[in-house]
Amino acid sequence: MPPSLSIVEPPQGAATTLPQNEEAEAALLGALMIDNRLIEDVQLKLRADHFYNPMHGRIYEQIRRLVDKNMLATPVTLRPVFEADEEMKQVGGPAYLAQLTGSGATIIGARDFAEQIYDLAQLRALIGVGRNMVEKALDTSEEVEPKKQIEEAEAALYRVAEEGGTEGGVRTFASAAVEAIQMVEKAFLSGGSLSGMTTGINAINAKTGGMHKSDLLILAGRPGMGKSSLATNVAFNMARKYVEELAEGVAPEKMSGAPVALFSLEMSADQLATRILAEQSEVSSENLRMGKISKEEFRSLARASQQLQDLPLYIDDTPGLTIAALRTRARRLKRQRQIGMVVVDYLQLLQGTGKGGGDQNRVQEISEISRGLKTLAKELQVPVLALSQLSRQVESREDKRPQLSDLRESGSIEQDADVVMFIYREDYYLANKEPREGGDDAKSQDAYQEWQRQMQEVYGQAELIIAKQRHGATGKVRLRFDARITKFSDLADTHYLPEARG
Repeated sequence: MPPSLSIVEPPQGAATTLPQNEEAEAALLGALMIDNRLIEDVQLKLRADHFYNPMHGRIYEQIRRLVDKNMLATPVTLRPVFEADEEMKQVGGPAYLAQLTGSGATIIGARDFAEQIYDLAQLRALIGVGRNMVEKALDTSEEVEPKKQIEEAEAALYRVAEEGGTEGGVRTFASAAVEAIQMVEKAFLSGGSLSGMTTGINAINAKTGGMHKSDLLILAGRPGMGKSSLATNVAFNMARKYVEELAEGVAPEKMSGAPVALFSLEMSADQLATRILAEQSEVSSENLRMGKISKEEFRSLARASQQLQDLPLYIDDTPGLTIAALRTRARRLKRQRQIGMVVVDYLQLLQGTGKGGGDQNRVQEISEISRGLKTLAKELQVPVLALSQLSRQVESREDKRPQLSDLRESGSIEQDADVVMFIYREDYYLANKEPREGGDDAKSQDAYQEWQRQMQEVYGQAELIIAKQRHGATGKVRLRFDARITKFSDLADTHYLPEARG
């Protein structure tokens, strides 16, 4: 894979040269040797390989090294380094260094020169990526994998687009504090419950503060618990909130909604759309699929569909995605659609970069995938909500509530995640224990009545178990679940059940 922003040699016989400004490079080097303090402003973004003239790049690197050693970088101190340099002799020898400092006026525009040198290096890098894409595309040998080439090309383009977007990896405490204050202000304005992106469910927001940038959130549970439903509800709520805030003119830094990318490796896009339409029109999703709806329900469905036309929820239902392909597509959506959250349904259906072969390799593959998702969250500065299946050992316990130990055979998911949540519905398990109705003896009738009483207490309720939260306390949140329209929402009397602390 070609390195980003590397020096690109002009093609043989080219009529035009690559984008460059050697005069700006010379002027910047002269300014740096006159005032070494300027290196502090430019070195966070500018590297030696950003210079078109290789000699200029080498001079820049030597200036940087001397300053790092708390030594003066002047034509005099640099002279011994280039005394016997053959390339320097071609431009007049070490005297060339003194020529670079000939105009003191260059100090004034040093930062502008550095910016232009970097921009021109980006254009050359873009040309290099394009040339590499063409060369690879012309290779029609059997070993060529077109999809892999496309993924590599997109990754290379993203690196060109994103490199230098921030002023280095080190931030001052002041800049970090400003962002922290903005987060606190958002929580304060929301009534003390929301400092991140909204889930659309007040009980979850109150317990977690919302979903925070760069966090990897794992939502796990056994089949039938409603993982996909809850993730779809959250994705829809966040996208709808963004539309509302956009219409109200809310400042971007104060928004709690955002466009969402949903990677569905299990269900198709039309199945997900059916769920959302069922939820919004309050028409049974089962009846929708089978067409068993009344005229009034159809009108309600049409109204819901019309209202959702501009919803910024982007669904990718490509099966068998690799973690590399998913990251490439997420980067593209971030660049093109400004997505603010990524949902993956579900983690175990992703593929790693290895070839598999055995349970041990699968554990390593899952570890690679979870690390890749965490890296993606940090890279794009968005929350990533990944769904995860749990092992069957949950079913062997009397208490079917999931625990963190149920994740420990799944690679490093627990370690990489910032938040781990489990969804649990007691009515699902209780329904499977329904005793036979209509028994002749009193004992059978009592058992059935007791089962009915228990079902009445828990029917339509769910627990979201916050088993790990890097930024806050663990605990449980009670939710309402309407299986008819696959919708999670707040209970009227929602309250939290704190876990016992060891």
